[in-house]
Amino acid sequence: MAGRILFRDVDVIATFDARGRELRSGWLLVEGNRIAALGEGNPPQAAADEVIDGRGRVMIPGLVNTHHHFYQALFRAVPGALEVELFDWLVFLYERWRGIDAEAVHVSAAVAAMELLLSGCTTTTDHLYLFPSGASELVDAEIEAVAQVGLRFHPTRGSMSLSREEGGLPPPDVVQDIDTILADSERLIACYHDPSPGSMLRIALAPCSPFSVTPELMRQTARLAREYGLLLHTHLAETRDEEAFCVEKFGMRPVDYLEAQGWLADDVWLAHLVHLAPEDIERLAGAGVGMAHCPSSNMLLGSGIAPVPAMRAAGMAIGLGVDGSASNDTSNMIREARQAFLLARVGHGAAALSARDALALGTFGGARVLRREEELGSLEEGKLADLALFELGELAFAGAGDPVAALVHCAAQYADCVMVDGRVRVRGGEPVGVELDPLLARHRAIARRLQREVGR
Repeated sequence: MAGRILFRDVDVIATFDARGRELRSGWLLVEGNRIAALGEGNPPQAAADEVIDGRGRVMIPGLVNTHHHFYQALFRAVPGALEVELFDWLVFLYERWRGIDAEAVHVSAAVAAMELLLSGCTTTTDHLYLFPSGASELVDAEIEAVAQVGLRFHPTRGSMSLSREEGGLPPPDVVQDIDTILADSERLIACYHDPSPGSMLRIALAPCSPFSVTPELMRQTARLAREYGLLLHTHLAETRDEEAFCVEKFGMRPVDYLEAQGWLADDVWLAHLVHLAPEDIERLAGAGVGMAHCPSSNMLLGSGIAPVPAMRAAGMAIGLGVDGSASNDTSNMIREARQAFLLARVGHGAAALSARDALALGTFGGARVLRREEELGSLEEGKLADLALFELGELAFAGAGDPVAALVHCAAQYADCVMVDGRVRVRGGEPVGVELDPLLARHRAIARRLQREVGR
């Protein structure tokens, strides 16, 4: 890592700080893994180890992905799962997912993380809740893969304990008992969790959903997480079917169920939150619960349109999530910002969300959700040097008058340069230090095998 890296002559540096500053003909100086200074016009004369030319480019904070399932990158566009809603989709794909092992998790995590990185993402979570019988150290495998790619990582130790024989959805060979889940969670915390400032790796705990875990697991997981000061994560209020399940099985709606298990608290963030009553939003916001908004997944599965404008008005912390690559079929964060922008306007009108609002969800919003807004999500002195530059000279941006809005309106695809923790990880649109071709070849082979083995 170079000691001092200077970005200069950047067309626009969109800081996404509290003032919404946008620096024209801007410069930004990185020292170590922190932003040392930034401004407009001529940069300071102090010597830099490397100077990066930002002409014709827009710089934004690194995007923060708040919900994903990396292993699903092995199951994109699978015939039989293309025209069904969530419950049928899950039942169909469980039969294919049950074959994953540590190698499959490692390779799929590397592919998903690389796709995120190339799209301008610098921090990601992952929700790995599937642990087939005989498979072990799966979270370890994805931690190793993401470290090789170079993303800042918040993996969640997911879990499922309620099989279809017990009234849930998953088959019995992909669920675990509570003691096994909690023991492995404690092992991962001891091995990997780093709560220190600037951390590249923090563990969270994440029972999967009301229809795949028991209330007892929800409560015990919350106790364990709070003992170690960890965040909690789960899916909630994604579909009408889930609401009907909660009413039938627990006698209450999803947000009521959440509160009954001790999860209505400011150390929790939830994926989806599509089907909420106005009073649900007020309760979630009042408790400090965060949200991972996953517009592409919600559209693909026909789940509905999350009430994001109302949540923003209530003051909720809202980030973006690409969700699993089988319920989105891409892991591209800058595209997800566009999807959030478009879906909000379809559901709530043209004034519901601006391009800058959508980018703010993907940057500072995600940092708030992960409780890292003091370090991430905006470009300011002293913050971590996580950032992305997008080139404006491409065909898609021809004629664009507002370069920041153009990232969303004109459908940016991939970043030209990405820095994570002061290290350049993407240069000229290409990953640094990782060979894609052999990785993709291995990924294709594993995907073919897993899909071919169904029914044997």
